[in-house]
Amino acid sequence: MSQFTADDEAELQSLLRQLLKSVKERIASAPSVECAEEILLHLEETDDNFHNYEFVRYLRCYIDNALGSVIEGETELCSNIEGQIVSSGQDTLVQAVTRKTRESIEYKTMIQSLKNTMMIVVESLINKFEEDLMRKEEMHRKSQSEHHSSHYTDNCSDSDSSFNQSYTFIKQEQLQIITEKLDPSQNREVRWEALQTLCSAPSSDVLNCESWGSLRKNLSAALADSDSAMSEKVLRFYAKTFSSSPLNITKEIYTSLAKHLESDFLNKKMHFIKVTAGVDICHQDVIRLLKKVRLLNEFQKEVSSFWIRHPEKYMEEIIESTLSLLSVTNEQSLRARGSEKTLELVHFQALLDIKATWFKKWMHGCYSRTVVLRLLENKYKSLIVAALQQCTDYLETCKSKADDNPFVGNITHGKSNTTVYTGKELQFINLVHSLCLLGRLLMYTQGRKLFPVKLRNRKESVCLTDLIVMLIQIMYVQPKSAFSGLSHTDFLSPVSLVMEVLRSLCDQKECAVECLHATTVVEALISPIASLLFRKQLPLNCVDSTLTHIADILARIATTDQGLLLFLYDENVISADGKRMSAAHVIVQFTQKLLIEDVPALSECETLSAIKGAFIFVCRQMYNTCEGLEVLKPYGLHNCIAEAWKKESFLSERVPTPLPGTMGYTTSQDLQNNMIWEETLLDNLLNFAATPKGLLLLQQTGAINECVSYMFNRFTKKLQVSRCEKFGYGVMVTQVAAIAPGVVALQSSGFVKAIVLELWSVLECGRDDVRIAYPKSTPMDPIDRSCQKSFLALVNLLSSYHAVYELIGKQPLPNKPEYPLREMPTSIIDVIDRLIVMNSEAKMHSLFNFEQSHTLGLRLLNILCCNLDTLLLLESLYSISEIMLNAQKENVAESSEKEGLFIIDGLSVERNHILVRINVVGGSSERFLPPRTLQEGSDPYPWPMFSSYPVPKCYIKEVPKKTLKQDNDVSKFLSSSRTSEKHSNWLDNCRRVFFKTMTTKPELLKINVLADVLERFVMNLSSNASECFFTSTDYKGSDSSVKNQTLSAVELLGIKMSIRYGKTLNLIKEDSEQDLCLLMKHSQKFLLQQKVKLCSPLCYLQESYPGHDWFVSSVFLIMAGDKVRALKFLLRLSELLVSAFLWLPRLHASSHLPLETAESGIHPVYFYTAHYVEMLLMKEVPLVFSAFRMSGFTPSQICLQWLSQCFWNYLDWPEICHYIAACVVLGPDYQVYFCIALLKHLQQEILQHTQAQDLQVFLKEEAIHNFQMSDYLEYMSYLEQKYRPVVMKDMRNIKQQNT
Repeated sequence: MSQFTADDEAELQSLLRQLLKSVKERIASAPSVECAEEILLHLEETDDNFHNYEFVRYLRCYIDNALGSVIEGETELCSNIEGQIVSSGQDTLVQAVTRKTRESIEYKTMIQSLKNTMMIVVESLINKFEEDLMRKEEMHRKSQSEHHSSHYTDNCSDSDSSFNQSYTFIKQEQLQIITEKLDPSQNREVRWEALQTLCSAPSSDVLNCESWGSLRKNLSAALADSDSAMSEKVLRFYAKTFSSSPLNITKEIYTSLAKHLESDFLNKKMHFIKVTAGVDICHQDVIRLLKKVRLLNEFQKEVSSFWIRHPEKYMEEIIESTLSLLSVTNEQSLRARGSEKTLELVHFQALLDIKATWFKKWMHGCYSRTVVLRLLENKYKSLIVAALQQCTDYLETCKSKADDNPFVGNITHGKSNTTVYTGKELQFINLVHSLCLLGRLLMYTQGRKLFPVKLRNRKESVCLTDLIVMLIQIMYVQPKSAFSGLSHTDFLSPVSLVMEVLRSLCDQKECAVECLHATTVVEALISPIASLLFRKQLPLNCVDSTLTHIADILARIATTDQGLLLFLYDENVISADGKRMSAAHVIVQFTQKLLIEDVPALSECETLSAIKGAFIFVCRQMYNTCEGLEVLKPYGLHNCIAEAWKKESFLSERVPTPLPGTMGYTTSQDLQNNMIWEETLLDNLLNFAATPKGLLLLQQTGAINECVSYMFNRFTKKLQVSRCEKFGYGVMVTQVAAIAPGVVALQSSGFVKAIVLELWSVLECGRDDVRIAYPKSTPMDPIDRSCQKSFLALVNLLSSYHAVYELIGKQPLPNKPEYPLREMPTSIIDVIDRLIVMNSEAKMHSLFNFEQSHTLGLRLLNILCCNLDTLLLLESLYSISEIMLNAQKENVAESSEKEGLFIIDGLSVERNHILVRINVVGGSSERFLPPRTLQEGSDPYPWPMFSSYPVPKCYIKEVPKKTLKQDNDVSKFLSSSRTSEKHSNWLDNCRRVFFKTMTTKPELLKINVLADVLERFVMNLSSNASECFFTSTDYKGSDSSVKNQTLSAVELLGIKMSIRYGKTLNLIKEDSEQDLCLLMKHSQKFLLQQKVKLCSPLCYLQESYPGHDWFVSSVFLIMAGDKVRALKFLLRLSELLVSAFLWLPRLHASSHLPLETAESGIHPVYFYTAHYVEMLLMKEVPLVFSAFRMSGFTPSQICLQWLSQCFWNYLDWPEICHYIAACVVLGPDYQVYFCIALLKHLQQEILQHTQAQDLQVFLKEEAIHNFQMSDYLEYMSYLEQKYRPVVMKDMRNIKQQNT
C-alpha cells in the first residue's frame, strides 16, 4: 500500500481535520508560528492521547503494511549474525534493523508517496478554510446590515475570533495590507474585512509586525469610529489579546488603549461637561467609554499577579500610561477657573471600581509600589491633589449644610434599577475612590513622604496630620439624613471608610507613630468628648455611632507605648476652667460621667451601654499598665466600675419572672442585654489585675471572686482576653496567684482544680481526642513536651509563698492505703501526695507512668524549694528531706561489692540534686548543685550521692577566712567624723563616700565595715525626728521575758538554716543558734505590739508572719552574731521608711497600714516595689518586659521571691550585704533600682529561656552569676535621678488608703 488512492486522500483529510480540532487550544496559545510548529513536533511527548488519535492509528497501520515484511526480514538476518545479541544486546539489534530499513527502497518509496499525498491534503484543507472564511464574512456582513441599529451587549469576549472558529497564521505582507485597509480613509467594508482577518490572526504576529506603529494608529481610529460595530470589533480584539498573550504584547495593547481613551475623552469634550449634569449610562457614547474603561480596569486588577515575571520596563509603561490617563484631566480641572467641577476620567474609573481595587493591588507588592510612588512623586502628584481636593470639598460642604449633603443623592443598594447617575452621586463615588486611594498611600513609608501637598484653595500645604484630622472631621460631619441607602455601618459610608483607614494605620506601628501619634490628631479625637464633658456645643451629627468609633481608635492608639505616653502626659485639651489637661484625664472623667449617666446629650441614647463599654475599654488600655494606672488611680475608676457592676447585678437578680399572657420577649431581651453589660463590667474590672497595684485596687472593690470566676469561664472556653491583647490569661493568672486573696479566688472558682486535672490527664491518661495508632514513644526529656504547658501553669500558680500557704495551710497528706486507678487528684495536696511524696507502694502502683510522673513531681518540688519559705513549710509539714534520704537508701544495689553503692537512675539523680539544694545555702560561688544529667565517659555521674547528713563537702565551696580590716574611705570617714557634725551634712557625706567606694573599690568594703556603716547611719537617721517615718515604740523586752516564747516549726528550721550558712561563711561562732533564737523572739514580741486584729478568712493572716524572717537572719550575720547589736539596729531601723520594704514582717497585719490594706494580706513590697519594677522595666528594659509577657510569668513574682528571702541562694553574701546597705544608705527606692539592674544583667539569659519556654524555671532554680552591684551602681544612680520623685512620693504614701 505504497500508493494513495482518491479515497485515501479524502479519508486523510477527515482524519487530519479531526487531529487539528483536537489540538486547536494548544496551537491557539502559541505566540508565534515557530512555537506552533514546536508544539506539533513534540506532540507525542506532551499529549497523553497521542496514540489514540485516528490519524496516528491510520499512519501506524499504513507503515505496518508498507514496511512490515522489510522489518521482519532484516530482523531475522541480523539475529543470525554470530555474537550480535550476546555481545551488544537488544538495543544494538534495534538500531541495526532501523538503519537497514531506512536504507531500503521500500522505505524511500513510502516516504515519497506519503509526502506527495499529504501536500495535496493540506492544500485542499487550506483552500476549503479560505472558502469557509469568506462565506462567514459574507454572512456576517448581511447580519450586521440587518441588525445595525440594535444595541450592543456589554460583552467583550470575541465570540467570532479564531478561538471559537478557526485558526490561521499570517504573513508580514498580509499585515501590511491589513494596515493599509484599516486606514480611516478607506470605506467601511474594506476596514471591516481587514478587521475580520486581523481578529483571526495570532496577537504575537500582529504586534511583532513592522507596520505595528501605523496599525496601532488605525486601530485607535477604528475605536473612535462612530460606527459602534467597528469600535466593538477592535475592543474584542484587544480583549482577546489581554486574555491570551504575554505581558510584552498586552503592554502594547494596554498603552494603546489608554492613549486612545485619553485623546477620545478630550476630543469629545467630555471633560468640559459639568459634574452636576450627571451621567446616563445608557447613552451610546457613555456605554462605549465605560466598556473601554472596564477593559482597562479588569486588566489593571489582574496584571499585578504576573508582571513580576517580566522586565520592569513593561510594568513601568503600564503604570505610567494609567497614571497619565487619570491625571490629564485633573491637571486641566485644577487650572480651570470657577468653582463648579467638570467630569473627569477618574469618575468613570470610580464607577467601575469604587474602592480602587486596582490601586490596592498595585501598592501591595514592593516591586510595583516603588514605581507607582516614584511616578506619583515626580510626574503625577496631581492625582493626589485631586483626591485631597475631593475630601476637602466634601468636608466644607458638609460643614456648611449639616443636614443636607449635596454630594449624595438617592444612592442605594438598588442602584441597578436606574440608569442615570446624578452629579451628587458621581461626587460621592469619586469621594469613596479618593478615600480608598489616600488610605492606601498612608500605609506605606514612601507614600507618606508624598506629603505635604499644596491645594489651590488653601494657603498652607496639607501635611500628614492635616490629612488625618480631615479624615476624622469627615467622620464627625456625616449628615444625619444624607444617605437614604447608606448607614454608618455600610461599607461605602464615609464614616466606615475613614474608620477602615484609621484602623489600618493603628494596626501598623510605624504608620501609627507617623500619622496618629500627634497632638493635633489626639486633640481632634478628644474634642467631641471634651465638648460633652464640659457641656459645650457638640460638633457631631450622629452622636452614638461616632462616639463608639472615636473610642475604638483611641483604644487602638493607647495600646502602643508612644500612644499611651501621648495620652498620659501631653496636655493638649483645654478644660472648662481654662487649664490644659492630657487626653487621659478627659477620657477618664468622661467615662465616670457615662457610668453615672451624667451626660445630658446622651440621656436618650439607645446604645448608651455600648458607648460606656467602649470608653471603659479605652481606659482599660491605660490602667492595665503600671504607668497608666498611676495617672488614672486618683479618679477611683475601679470603684465606679465596681458600683456599676453591683447595681447591674442587683437589678438582674430582681428581674420578675414573665407571667403567662404577658410580653416575655422584651423582658428576656432586656435580661440578655443586662447580662452582657454585667459581663463587660466584670471583664474591665478583671483587667485591673494586670498590675500589682491594680490587683490591690481590685481586691478592695470586693469583686475579685466574681472577676476570677468570669476569667475561669473564659479561660475554659479558650477565649481571647480582648481584641488588643496578643496573649491569653496566663500573665493575669500568675499575677492573681501572687496574693493570698487571689489564690483563694482561683481555688473557689475551680481554676486550681482545672490545672491539676489537666496536668494529670496529659501525664497519666493522655489526650482523649488523639487516636492511638501506635504506642507512644518513650519521653527523652525529664518533662515530656505534652506536659510542659500544664507543668508551667502549675509552677506559675505556686510561685508565691502566699499561694502555697493558702492552698496547703497545715493540711496533712492523705497517705491512703489504696489509690484506685480512676481516682484523679483535684488539689495541690493531692499532687504532693501522688507525685512527690512517694512513700508507699500503693502510690507507686497507682501511676501508669511511674518514673515519668515521679520525675515531674520531683522537678516541681525542686522549684517549690527554691522559695525558702515554701521549703521550710514543706519540711515542717511533710519532712521532705527525710523522705528523700529514705528513698536514696532504698536505691542501693543489693549485690554490690561496695556497701552503699547507689543505683544511678533518673530519680536518684533528681533526689540528689534536691537534697543538696535544700541543705546547702549560698550563691553561685558559695555552693555547688550537682547537675541532673549524665555525662559521657566511664563515670557518667562523678558526684557523690548520700542517704544521711551531713552533705558531702564537695557541694560546699570554701569561703576564705576573714582578712584584717583594711583602711578605706568609708572606715576613715567613720573614724574621723565628729558626733557634733550637723546631721544632714553627715548623712550626705556618708552617702557620697559610700557611693564612691562602692563604684571604685568595692572589695575594700568588708562585712565588718558595712556593719559599722549601717549602724552609724541608722543611728544618725533615727535620731532626727523629721527622718522617722513610723512612730517610735518603747520596747523593753529582756531575754528572760522572751525565753519562754515559742517559735513555729518554720522559724526554727529557718534558724538552723541561717546558722549553717553563717558557719559556712565563717561569720558566726559555733554556739550562735541560741542567740539567733532569742533575737527572733525579741523581733516577734516587738512586732506583735504593732499588730492589729483583723477579721479575715485568709490563713495567711490568722497568726503572726507565717514565714521565716530572713531580714533578721541577715542582720544577725552582718553583725557577726552579736544579738544585742543586731536588736538595737532593728529597733532603730523600725522607725525608718526603709524598714517597710526591707523587713517584710515589719508590716504584716500592722497598725501602720490602712485597715483595708492590712486585711487584704497584700504586702507593700508587692504593690509598691514590684509595681514600680514592672513600670520601670517596661520603659528601661522593654525586651525583658516583653519576654515576661510572652512566657506568662511576671517580673513582680520573681522580685517578690527575691526580696522576701533577701536574695538568699540567688546572690553571694557580699552582694546581699551591698543590697541592704544600698537601700538603707541611698534610700528605699534603691530596692526597685536594684531589681531592675538584676533583670538587666540577666537580659540575654531571659531572652534565651523565653525562647526555650522555661523562663520561670530558670529564674527560680538558677543563682545569679557574675553580678556585682558596683558594676551597676552608676546605672542605679541614673534611675534614681529619673524616677525618684515618683517612686519615693508613692512609697511615702504607704500609710494612706489606696482607693
